[in-house]
Amino acid sequence: MLSVRLSVVLCVAALWAVSGKAQGIRSQDLYRFRSVTDVQLSPDGSHIAYTVAMNDRPGRPYSQVWIMDLASSKSMRIGGEKDTSSDPRWSPDGKTIAFMGGDGEQKGLNTVRADGSGQTFLAKTSGTNSPLPGQGESLTWSPDSKTIAYVSSSAGPETQAASGDPMVITRYLYKPTAGEGMTHFNDNKRLHLYSVDLGTKQVRQLTTGSYDEHSVDWSPDGQEIVFASNREPNSDEFFNYDLFALKVSDGSIRRITATESTEYAPRYSPDGKSIAFLATKRGLTDRETTMEDTHAWLIDADGTHRREVGASIDNRQRMLHWAPDGSAVYVTYQERGNTHLAKLPVAGGQPEIVERGVGTVGEYSVGKDGSVAFAFATAADMPELYFKTGTVPARQLTSLNSDVLAGKTIAETESFTFVSNDNKFQVEAFLTKPLGMTPASKHPLIVDIHGGPHGQNGPAFSFKNQVYAALGWAVLQINYRGSTGYGQKFADAVFGDQDGNEGQDILYGVSAAVRRYLWIDRERMGIEGVSYGGQLSDWLITQTNEFKAAVPTAGISNLISYNYMTYYNQYEEMEFGQFFHQGKLMDDAWERSALKHVANAHTPTMLVHGENDPDVPIAEAEQYFVALKDVGVDTIFVRYPREGHGIHETKHIVDWIDRSVAWYQSHFPKPGSESLTNVQP
Repeated sequence: MLSVRLSVVLCVAALWAVSGKAQGIRSQDLYRFRSVTDVQLSPDGSHIAYTVAMNDRPGRPYSQVWIMDLASSKSMRIGGEKDTSSDPRWSPDGKTIAFMGGDGEQKGLNTVRADGSGQTFLAKTSGTNSPLPGQGESLTWSPDSKTIAYVSSSAGPETQAASGDPMVITRYLYKPTAGEGMTHFNDNKRLHLYSVDLGTKQVRQLTTGSYDEHSVDWSPDGQEIVFASNREPNSDEFFNYDLFALKVSDGSIRRITATESTEYAPRYSPDGKSIAFLATKRGLTDRETTMEDTHAWLIDADGTHRREVGASIDNRQRMLHWAPDGSAVYVTYQERGNTHLAKLPVAGGQPEIVERGVGTVGEYSVGKDGSVAFAFATAADMPELYFKTGTVPARQLTSLNSDVLAGKTIAETESFTFVSNDNKFQVEAFLTKPLGMTPASKHPLIVDIHGGPHGQNGPAFSFKNQVYAALGWAVLQINYRGSTGYGQKFADAVFGDQDGNEGQDILYGVSAAVRRYLWIDRERMGIEGVSYGGQLSDWLITQTNEFKAAVPTAGISNLISYNYMTYYNQYEEMEFGQFFHQGKLMDDAWERSALKHVANAHTPTMLVHGENDPDVPIAEAEQYFVALKDVGVDTIFVRYPREGHGIHETKHIVDWIDRSVAWYQSHFPKPGSESLTNVQP
């Protein structure tokens, strides 16, 4: 008998043969794709240190640091072919690059010369699985280039009790963040600040205690290091970063902010007189999925004169950097499915849009002359390295995927808008068209719902969408209310209304698509999504029977059980405005849970979940699987070992895509006599 996995592979291979779309992307191509992540210009602007993420090894993607000479466009890798490395940061004098990496047991903080030679190991570092969102820089150079401050962890006061037999839990936040490995509990470590002298290699621990310190930046005068920390007395229950400064000479700490809002990723101005940071305004900010858009702010270094500089862009802002002359700060911001780069004058006024291409600006670095190096994902490729000077269009410096894309056709993605069910919003959708279309052809449609809910879909390259398109399938992605990139009012519109009007946005978007694109086969439509997209997939199959198959991944099926099992318990409080035990919210939450309405479900469903998901615990899928079976729905349950929230190991992603294809194909009616039905993953 064929194995289950081999059956899936043969099913998908047969589908490729029938579809005849071999010129498109296949699931196995993922092993060959690479992408640019971190980007750092040298102080003199002559070189770029950048990180390349790859998928060709067992386990999750890994990264390596490269150095490019801008004059010749030639690059060299730091370390050996089997080494991993990340987080390159140039010394202020431009002579040295610090980075995280190493080989064997010796992993941590390293340096190399600017030409990539002379690798030196400085200090071991360790992290924590404790949920710590929105961390900024993990290392920072002293202005004289002689010392590096960095973030590493040490054991907290609960560690011994929580590791015994029996295990004694005392922390409210006793679950870890989603990640690799088999650990199901918080390791109770705390992040602290350390420094290492490059000459002596002497390590000095700068902070101690039961708080986490991170997101570091060294002041231009060398006297202080600014950092972020949650110093609430019940920090496990209430998430609120503030900014602090550590005096390097004696280790004393002073508080810079004391607000009900949350501050992230501080950066000293070039003259050291101000600190720029990202922040929210509201008194309740969730540990992971904040409803409020972060904007750029400034504060004087002494903690006075706090002011917002990002208000001119009513969209979510991230990745803040100073202009070299201190006259402005740069931020990326989301807008209508894209991520752009803007320059915000600190004195006020209109922002300057630096890069507004169709796609997603990732990590970037600003040179002393105002040039910008950045990672950018277009509609046709994963993130590559780009360089821009002045108003001249950006120049692409890398083509990491030219070999895998050679001879491949990339499906087109276009957007359209429609009116919401309550007539309050124009909602935007993105449709990836199938390859191989003819004037008379009909094509299946997969509705793919993004997570968050405070996130966005857009036109940038989507690997899974391209695999579907190569099979002759369209993919519809809808930025339902609650999505980012459409202003704060739109993001707030999901408040107190989970599994409500945002679900109607999905159904109205599907209705608009099938009416406008007559080649969509209404009898062959599927629905899927990850996280909140999985939750809406769970929900919508109890509200409609128009989908022939569903593949919810890491979805919430029971809002009540989820609220008391997830590691970030503020989430539902933020989304509904109160605790579940207050008023009648417990009843309302049950009414909005897919599990409560499971008797209405008829759609064949393949539930997918990571075994170690503390974000949306796997019990959410376990409940729904049994309930769907009880009501007679054709259902299977795919559990991926070692996975946390979502699917991350390359082989698991490939398997997940192949199983999804096979599941849809086994439940889509096929026109004519030829059929691949009844093929079960």
